[in-house]
Amino acid sequence: MGAAGYTGGELLRILLHHPQVELAFAHSKSNAGNLIASVHRDLAGDTDMRFSSDHQADADLWFLCVGHGEARALLESTPVPDHVRIIDLSHDFRLAAHAKHEQRQFTYGLTELNRALIRDSSNIANPGCFATAIQLSLLPLAQAGVLKTVHVTGITGATGAGQSLQASLHFPWRANNISAYKTLTHQHLGEIGQSLAQISGKTAPQVHFIPWRGDFTRGIFSSACTTFEGSLEEARELYARFYAPHPFTHLSPDPIDLKQVVNTNKCLLFLEKQGDQLVIHAAIDNLLKGAVGQAVQNMNLMFGLEETCGLHLKASFF
Repeated sequence: MGAAGYTGGELLRILLHHPQVELAFAHSKSNAGNLIASVHRDLAGDTDMRFSSDHQADADLWFLCVGHGEARALLESTPVPDHVRIIDLSHDFRLAAHAKHEQRQFTYGLTELNRALIRDSSNIANPGCFATAIQLSLLPLAQAGVLKTVHVTGITGATGAGQSLQASLHFPWRANNISAYKTLTHQHLGEIGQSLAQISGKTAPQVHFIPWRGDFTRGIFSSACTTFEGSLEEARELYARFYAPHPFTHLSPDPIDLKQVVNTNKCLLFLEKQGDQLVIHAAIDNLLKGAVGQAVQNMNLMFGLEETCGLHLKASFF
């Protein structure tokens, strides 16, 4: 649902080549009747399907790739058969206070936090992109009970803002330019605090977050700084141990950069320490690990498939 946008296009690209998926429909109000490949032109030659104005009631799963606030409205206006599972990529069901719609209870879909719950869930609230990078930066410290006040700066590509026209997305404004926005008030702070409290079993420390708009298309690079009393080697051991069971999050021994993860479902982390300050750098693709890649990862878990199925993607490194 909402298949014509950036996330919809990325999701179609993955699902069309997923060995365990049959694509039943791709719904779009604005492009109903048009060829998918005429909108998502990277899919030319991959599919002759057209966007539909209807949904398939006999499908096993719906992905909701609609805007924030629109997912709940869609469920209120569209009859959804009880057997249909849902993965929502909007903000609508991420917070515990808003995680229920009628008889549907949504599980927060950060795979590295809630893998066991996701396996047994029928409804998933997929995490936000900045929230994914920042949470993966902090979860090991929170679980160990040593996470203190956090200061984070993160930069995201233009696709993070979606396709809606706005001044900050015009090429003359965006090119060769960087700016801060939603300073200390970003909407992802709520889900970040919720997850840190969940894994630590206590009130989450403050996370002071300054997001930046970058002059590139896709990707997120964040740097989180917090007090850590142990050594750098102890921090590395803590992170390596925490992420050992997780196939897409990796601790790098070398400094990381954005091109290593663009077009993949990976999160790469790199640690540095100066005095008592530990810095955790994270890099993800905002459209994949920060959105539809994680959604497919969750789908795989929900249906008992290999978690990495359909997600062996090559980075666009050069």
